[in-house]
Amino acid sequence: MTTLTEAALAVLTAAEPAEKCRLSRAFAADWRDGRITEIGDTPPPARPARPDRPLLLAPKEMPRRSYGGDRGRIGLIHALAHIELNAIDLGWDIVARFAHEALPRDFASDWVQVALDEVEHFEMLEKLLNTLGSTYGDLPAHDGLWQAADKTADDILARLVVVPMTLEARGLDTTPPTMAKLTRNGDSLTPPVLDIIYRDEIRHVAAGVRWFTFMAAQRGLDARTAYLHQMAERYPAGLKAPFNHEARAEAGFPRDWYEAVARP
Repeated sequence: MTTLTEAALAVLTAAEPAEKCRLSRAFAADWRDGRITEIGDTPPPARPARPDRPLLLAPKEMPRRSYGGDRGRIGLIHALAHIELNAIDLGWDIVARFAHEALPRDFASDWVQVALDEVEHFEMLEKLLNTLGSTYGDLPAHDGLWQAADKTADDILARLVVVPMTLEARGLDTTPPTMAKLTRNGDSLTPPVLDIIYRDEIRHVAAGVRWFTFMAAQRGLDARTAYLHQMAERYPAGLKAPFNHEARAEAGFPRDWYEAVARP
């Protein structure tokens, strides 16, 4: 019988986005409906498989984003689709990479659901690209998100702080202004999709905060102190204001945690 970590490995080693999405849906349903019952202990690969396209560039080499016209919209949507494809893998990777930790089954269920949400996000964004006469892979993309995952592969506290509690929480800050810009530029198709992603991201950040707090307690640590320690070690540049305090509060993210590492 397939274990959940074996399922994660199958997703992570699927190169084509369509197959990655198909397997994610199938395995998430198997876990939910009890056809997969064991977590298992199959380790994930160092990196997930990727399609031949898009070309991956260093973040500093990426072209500047635009919000106007079809070309600008395609660039923005393509960048977001790339993030969501990486996020599918991140959901499965955290399940497999930290299966050795003393975690309740609800931990796995939460991140399988996150991966499934990311599948839906990627597919919605890919459909928007198709509507504009483009497809995922047509433009270059950067590998920054997976680099962050690689640098936090050694510690679940670090992974939770950097990925859901920093990178995904940043989406809570930036998505509403992005939707407003797109709307002002006459885009009526992209903002509704971004709003769905935004609402789901609140739940994802909440999962990060919840399981970080749980793991800190398991290790006998004060959660806020542990968060500040991880940020100093793993994200020393700090966080750029302004923050979406309302969305972060909805996710259960204490304001005195992230404001303590804010920079002008």
